[in-house]
Amino acid sequence: MATTEGTSKAKPRSASGPSAALPDSCPILDTDALIDDPGVNVIVCCGSGGVGKTTTAAALALRAAERGRKVCVLTIDPARRLAQSMGLTELDNTPRQVKGIQAKGEGSLDAMMLDMKRTFDEIVISSSEPERAQTILDNPFYQALSSSFAGTQEYMAMEKLGQLRQSAQESGRWDLIIVDTPPSRSALDFLDAPKRLGSFLDGRLMKILAAPAKGAGRFGAKVFSTSIGVVTGTLTKVIGAQVLQDLQTFVASFDALFGGFRERAEATYAQLQADDTRFIVVAAPERDALREASYFVERLAVEDMPLAGLVLNRVQPVILPELSPETAIAGADRLSEADEHHLTAGMLRLHADRVQNAQRQRRLAERFCAAHPKVPAASVAALAGDVHDLDGLREVAVGLANG
Repeated sequence: MATTEGTSKAKPRSASGPSAALPDSCPILDTDALIDDPGVNVIVCCGSGGVGKTTTAAALALRAAERGRKVCVLTIDPARRLAQSMGLTELDNTPRQVKGIQAKGEGSLDAMMLDMKRTFDEIVISSSEPERAQTILDNPFYQALSSSFAGTQEYMAMEKLGQLRQSAQESGRWDLIIVDTPPSRSALDFLDAPKRLGSFLDGRLMKILAAPAKGAGRFGAKVFSTSIGVVTGTLTKVIGAQVLQDLQTFVASFDALFGGFRERAEATYAQLQADDTRFIVVAAPERDALREASYFVERLAVEDMPLAGLVLNRVQPVILPELSPETAIAGADRLSEADEHHLTAGMLRLHADRVQNAQRQRRLAERFCAAHPKVPAASVAALAGDVHDLDGLREVAVGLANG
């Protein structure tokens, strides 16, 4: 498994707080060493939906900028919480400077949100003559493909990462790009969907539909007509003549771009294997999220992609771990008999519930660490509310740094 050298640190974990969710045998992920490393230029935060990837990416970006890096953070979260937390009135396909950061040296922070349709449009416009590009952009099938087709968001996230990386190399505007991956049900969608979309666009059916536009000879046209007659007849029955016509028009106009899509997907995929890229897998201390994280860690190893470690997010903190839930519940039962101690009894029961929840989370974390003993990990406490400003992001970043 490819892991980041120099980003794990050895120190005892606290008996209380979020770090108590991780066993002592688990290496500690040193996020400060990771973001300070000049050899790391791309960090990809991935994981299943709803585990806090956006907040993690934003917090790391803010801390990196305030420690002197020139950072661009790309989010693909449609909830737009990143814009709110960074005090931006708008966040779109163009990187915008985040003001109010306490940067050292040349540190700076730009933020942007992926507009997948605009990114797709930019590819079409830059790769086609104006007339053909407009024909593609106006086509109903293209409009559906570019806005809602499965895999488009993940493909365009990787495409935008490639664009940012090229821009950074040419201009020197950024030396660190942090990516928040799409909120997919499965973390693996980020790796799999772009290849699926590229294969679809460069697939046999699309090539068959494009064949008439390639100007086959008379004999070739007869052969094509015979071979595709059954296919088009079936498609017409299934999707309708107008939809099929729109599809054929789209394919005929799009034909010049077919060859490039698979190559683009493969080139961007190869960038994820580069020496200056690191993956951070984000998970909540829940069974399904950690199972998904485990799958992703194993997949990264198979694909030889560099893993920095795991961030266990929204961990239940415990203030008095030495007070067992059994003792707390017994004390609450005794105090409940007296009217004047109902509040104290309620607090003891709340403590017992939190300790039991923390113990459950630790058991789940122990299973992950036992299955992946060499993967460094850091944990962050569950906050009382949503992160909505830079101070909130700093709190999360400090939690990450403390492991």
